[in-house]
Amino acid sequence: MIIEDVLGNIDIGDRQADLLQMEWYETTRRIQRRHTASGREVALRLLKQGQRLQQGDVVYMDDTTAVVVDILPCEAIVVKPATMLEMGTVCYEIGNKHLPIFIQDNEVLIPWEEPLFKWLEAAGYQPQKNMRKLTNMLRSNVAPHQHGSSGSTLFQKIMNLTKSV
Repeated sequence: MIIEDVLGNIDIGDRQADLLQMEWYETTRRIQRRHTASGREVALRLLKQGQRLQQGDVVYMDDTTAVVVDILPCEAIVVKPATMLEMGTVCYEIGNKHLPIFIQDNEVLIPWEEPLFKWLEAAGYQPQKNMRKLTNMLRSNVAPHQHGSSGSTLFQKIMNLTKSV
């Protein structure tokens, strides 16, 4: 089945939920082929600008079944800022490294990266390593950019490596 639109984060009533399990970084991919928990093949072709799948989004529904997005937990760095100044500073520093930031339940979450974890420790932020669902990515109104002539960010290089696995 080819899905071109998300129905939204809607009530599925008494329909059976068939989970479309995804890693956090797969939620922004525009074209992908996946299988649901029950084995149903789903082709996503989300070509609208800025479209991003969210936890609980319904991408297909018939009389008996609803295909629902379920973001899988992953290793994450968790920072609990004590003040707004600390929140702003830690988000600025992480964003300056061109890494995705998730804000959930008054915590800053970043996909696990050991060098960043050590940097945060050295800077006195008391980060923790936990398994979390990364569901609320901070949206930026600034187009991604790069510094230097490397051609891509470290994050983009990592994502390209994971695509080939």
